[in-house]
Amino acid sequence: MSEATSNKRTLEGVVVSNKGEQTVVVQVERKFLHPRYRKTVRSHKKYMAHDAENTCNIGDIVRIIESAPISKRKRWTMVQVLTRAEQL
Repeated sequence: MSEATSNKRTLEGVVVSNKGEQTVVVQVERKFLHPRYRKTVRSHKKYMAHDAENTCNIGDIVRIIESAPISKRKRWTMVQVLTRAEQL
């Protein structure tokens, strides 16, 4: 799949939970300039994503892509793990 030909949104974020079966919760941070005060504001949003192989661990940085609804709250699919978290 080429990213140039795909119209689906892709996001990158940190895995904050992997307790669900084939499900990970990814927290995506967005930075933007406040329209009036011109200060950089950080905003966070959590997305539930489908992880078919259960390969993600907490702290991993992953890329997710939009998909057809998989369940009530899952509309994203985990595409790849960008960096692995340090294991203790």
